Amino acid sequence: MYCCSRLLPLMALTASIAAWAQAPSYNVGRSPTKEEIRAWDISIGPDGRELPPGSGTAKQGAAIYAKKCAACHGPTGEGSQLAPHLLGGKGTLTTLQPVRTIGSYWPFATTIWDYINRAMPQGQGGSLSANEVYALTAFVLFRNSIVGETDVVDAKSLPKVRMPNRNGFIPSRLEDIGDLQKRGCDGGHCP
Repeated sequence: MYCCSRLLPLMALTASIAAWAQAPSYNVGRSPTKEEIRAWDISIGPDGRELPPGSGTAKQGAAIYAKKCAACHGPTGEGSQLAPHLLGGKGTLTTLQPVRTIGSYWPFATTIWDYINRAMPQGQGGSLSANEVYALTAFVLFRNSIVGETDVVDAKSLPKVRMPNRNGFIPSRLEDIGDLQKRGCDGGHCP
């Protein structure tokens, strides 16, 4: 009887927790509307289908960069303690000291647009107009010798830009994807 008297409070507690967990909850939210979902769905894929109207050139982007980006990334994109460098690194990805920049590492130009749109300037993500984002994207691509200074970058042309590392994320043999040793991974770190 003594052991049962100790179990009784535990059983009562378990039953009350189970009942509380099954009780209906109120005022915890609602399903989002289609418009709200559309507003949150701001990802830009490699094919650029989600890119908004607008355009820009590197020439236009240079002025915007000087005003809104140079304080952190440096006047020529060399980087600083506040932000990484944006230029260089070509040919270094297979070395012991890879330099991962927009021009050496990123596989899709649309990703540059997406990142600038979401996160730049630092702490003010989403504050740039679509035209400013296109112009800054063109400027960074131009500074990495990927597009010309007067090339117009827009929703049609940006997905067609061929990035130097476009095929760097696809192994020559698809069956090697899961083989960490063939990929050169060591201790959970993969090149």
